[in-house]
Amino acid sequence: MSGQSATRDPAAATKLEDASRQTVAPPTDAAGDEGILAVLPAVQLSGEPTATAEARIGLDTTAVLPYASSRASKRTRWLRAWMVTAPIDVIALLAPLLVSQNYWRGTLVNAGLTVAFFAAGGLYRARRHVSILDELPSLGGRLLAAGAVVAIIAAQRHDSVPYVSGFMRGVALSAGLVIVGRAVNHTFILVARKRRWVEHNAIIIGSGPIGVELARLLRRYPQYGLRFVGSVDAPSRQRTGPLPLIGTLDDLEHLTRLMECEVLVIADPDCPESSLMDTLLRPASSRCDLWAVPRLWGSRSQGGYPDHIGAIPIVKIGDTTLTGPRWKIKRASDVLFAALALIVLSPVLLLCAIATFLDGGRGIFFYQERIGRYGEPFKVIKFRSMRPVDEHESQTNWSIANDRRVGPIGRFMRRTSLDELPQLWNILRGEMSVVGPRPERPYFVEKFSVEYPNYAMRHRVPVGLTGLAQVSGLRGDTPISDRARFDNFYVENWSLWLDIKIVLRTVAEVFRGGGR
Repeated sequence: MSGQSATRDPAAATKLEDASRQTVAPPTDAAGDEGILAVLPAVQLSGEPTATAEARIGLDTTAVLPYASSRASKRTRWLRAWMVTAPIDVIALLAPLLVSQNYWRGTLVNAGLTVAFFAAGGLYRARRHVSILDELPSLGGRLLAAGAVVAIIAAQRHDSVPYVSGFMRGVALSAGLVIVGRAVNHTFILVARKRRWVEHNAIIIGSGPIGVELARLLRRYPQYGLRFVGSVDAPSRQRTGPLPLIGTLDDLEHLTRLMECEVLVIADPDCPESSLMDTLLRPASSRCDLWAVPRLWGSRSQGGYPDHIGAIPIVKIGDTTLTGPRWKIKRASDVLFAALALIVLSPVLLLCAIATFLDGGRGIFFYQERIGRYGEPFKVIKFRSMRPVDEHESQTNWSIANDRRVGPIGRFMRRTSLDELPQLWNILRGEMSVVGPRPERPYFVEKFSVEYPNYAMRHRVPVGLTGLAQVSGLRGDTPISDRARFDNFYVENWSLWLDIKIVLRTVAEVFRGGGR
């Protein structure tokens, strides 16, 4: 999967010697890396028709090659924009407490509300082009909105005009400090990027004109915070163009791990969109931050806050997996919900355990191997509703809905989903989530992954006690393709409110007896 060199035969050596006199010296890296921006002549590849080689003369004259990473950047790859920006905002918003503690309640409310407005407005998202002037309109609007809300609340609670005016002076002070703090933070980010203290490995998808220009810009301007490590494209472009390729789209999953890639940039790949999406939704690729060059030039981002690399517009694609703060929020809500549910439902769990024992004797719990996030196996826990003949039947029997071995108690628990309650323990252990795609057995995961190309993509997130597919009527013997579509829709459109809606609909299904 090495890049296709422009010198494939001995005859090219003479041409390279002549070309070396015209080579432009590459920019020097602060960390002493041996980066190369080589200007290579258009030479004929071995086995390439003469007409094709002649057509390329004068067009493909520049080859942009990857370069080595700096030592400092290897220690800062975990760093994200919000990890620095959010603490600075909080410190600035709480600074009025150093002047006076008389308004501490209002100051805390103002800080929390402002941070929430900033997060909703995308002011903690990563950006390639960093500028306080770009952020200023959005910052000012949200600071004014938060200040107005807090001012109205303060005026309603306090009749004293001096008290309210004193509090608002503190709000104005914090707003000014936020803007100053942001300006200082942006300056520090630019310095860190230019000195290559902070950079993230990036693979460009596409080797057309846009891909070549992006690689050149990233190589020349480190202030965008991305280190160009290579490009991939369809096999049809493997032997053409000035951008050396490190592999094809089929190799992207492996290259992402091999190159320790954290960012994927979609430029102009020579492939159908469906093939590209299948590649990007694979587990290793889906963990990377995804950026794309809009196909319609001149289009703007929805928030009117566009980003760019050089003169090339670029947009960040929404996360296709739960990582970073989103995962922390979901995990915290899972632990809280599971702990409270185990406490509140403990009498119900005890009754189910007694009923299971009376129905079938010892062995009230049933343990079965299922596939979780990123294809990791784990043991799911359920109340036993029947005893399988052997492990093979347990792993390969698709449905027991009409099995005569299921007694009346087991049938009731399955219909009301009470047999799933022990999985709250799986949630506390981190093997499952409250909401997510339902876990399946290894035999069926392998079978469905072959039959339905998008099925494996549902394992980008933790499996769940309940899911969007289940509350949408896709339980038991229902089409797997429909389940996969609902599961992937959930993954790509996750929000805390979506989880709450699914939980509420699950409770309604339980009381309706709409289980299996």
